Amino acid sequence: MSSDQDNVDVIVIGGGPGGSTVSTLLAKTGNKVIQLEKAKFPRYQIGESLLPSTIHGVCKLLGVEEELREASFVTKRGGIFRWGKNKEPWNFLFAISPEFSNEASYAYQVERMKFDDILLKNAAQNGVDVRQQAKVRELIRGEGTDRVTGVRYEDADGQSHSLSATYVVDASGNGSRFTSAPGGKRKNADFFQNVATFGYFEGGKRFDAPDSGNILCAAFDHGWIWYIPLSDTLTSVGAVLDKSHLPEISKDKEKALLDSIDRCAIVKDMLSDATRVTEGTYGEMRVRKDYSYSNSKFWGNGVVLVGDAACFIDPVFSTGVHLATYAGVLAARSINSVLSGALSEERAFGEFEGRYRREYEVFYEFLSTFYDMEQEEDSYFWQARRISNLRGDDLSAFVSLIAGGYSGEQALVNPEEIVERFTASTRALADAAEKTGSMHTDSGQRMGHLFGTENVRDVMEEMNAFQARGAEGSEGLEPPLLEGGLVPSRDGLAWAEPEPAVQG
Repeated sequence: MSSDQDNVDVIVIGGGPGGSTVSTLLAKTGNKVIQLEKAKFPRYQIGESLLPSTIHGVCKLLGVEEELREASFVTKRGGIFRWGKNKEPWNFLFAISPEFSNEASYAYQVERMKFDDILLKNAAQNGVDVRQQAKVRELIRGEGTDRVTGVRYEDADGQSHSLSATYVVDASGNGSRFTSAPGGKRKNADFFQNVATFGYFEGGKRFDAPDSGNILCAAFDHGWIWYIPLSDTLTSVGAVLDKSHLPEISKDKEKALLDSIDRCAIVKDMLSDATRVTEGTYGEMRVRKDYSYSNSKFWGNGVVLVGDAACFIDPVFSTGVHLATYAGVLAARSINSVLSGALSEERAFGEFEGRYRREYEVFYEFLSTFYDMEQEEDSYFWQARRISNLRGDDLSAFVSLIAGGYSGEQALVNPEEIVERFTASTRALADAAEKTGSMHTDSGQRMGHLFGTENVRDVMEEMNAFQARGAEGSEGLEPPLLEGGLVPSRDGLAWAEPEPAVQG
């Protein structure tokens, strides 16, 4: 039976982290949201190494932080690089970053089948109408206009359904067929024309604690390899190579990966006693190509692009889920603001695109310098501070950037007060109107001789000063991030005009 009468506020295409983030934050304000996912969860996905900004920022806003702790994912306290002119591996800890010190100084290495399932179920618990095995076949446009007014999808039984909505959010991933709907086009990055081949291994070695859960990124003559511990024994391993290697990868994916491992001494040693998984979900060898790109428009004609549907950057700093979930937060604020009548579409979505593109571009610029293998690690730290304009020394700026703290938004780096505010606002809303779904929200680091630096004490003092400033901070709105731009509302779920400057 066709659901032609379904008329909702927002349709979200895709059940990944970006889609579940935006749908949950839209539903929290009382909007009627339908989320369509083509697969049946849990399902496989790559992008397993997360950043603190996602775990301690976005996931706290979504109310899933406790569930993630209970899932027993591998704790990631930083990263290890065999990169640049230094032939010895060097490491960083998130504790160096003032934004993510102390209790926020870690992230997780996750099996995406489990992580994405947690977020999708949470969306349903917050009132989102989640429909799995729902393949979106086409966008529906208003008569005589390019504006999208709904979608047509097919369920598991092959039955066709039509839905109408004020907005459609495309969070369907890098393979999206609707990226031109906002009126722009996808452009592959000039610099990162790479291809990745990857698989999984049992029995790989681990670094000594507390670095045993850290990601390893190791460069070699043909590219670089990621090494991500997903459990005590299971490891995700992938080789990122220039596109000139695509013919050999296409001919034999496994041989291309094993040949790359053989050329990379540190990874070869880590896998010396390991065996590749050849059965089940993790037994398949996979390839991804042309994965660094950006759309010329992230919104327009009633469509909003989120996550890999909008843009993606080389995975050396594990920014995929960070960009997707951050975009989900930004998109939810814009849609909430327009649907409430508080802001015009141009004003609200201009802020969404400005902040989203700013985040993408700073990673793109920094990665362009990071791929220069003729530098010492200190030069990378300096480049991070130059590009990001983050406070503190070069080392802390480097870690803040790759931990997801570049924007400095409270929603990512200090969400506790925001959680309290929107918990209160959703309770008030629940008292005023009937809603479906749940409205609840859950509100000893080793430093060592890092990178051979001599200023660890100064960095720790800066972290303490940052925390003290936060404890004494104003209850008011954040300052604008963009010139002439908007600021997050006090509950973090919408945009607001900035407070007038106080004349002294």
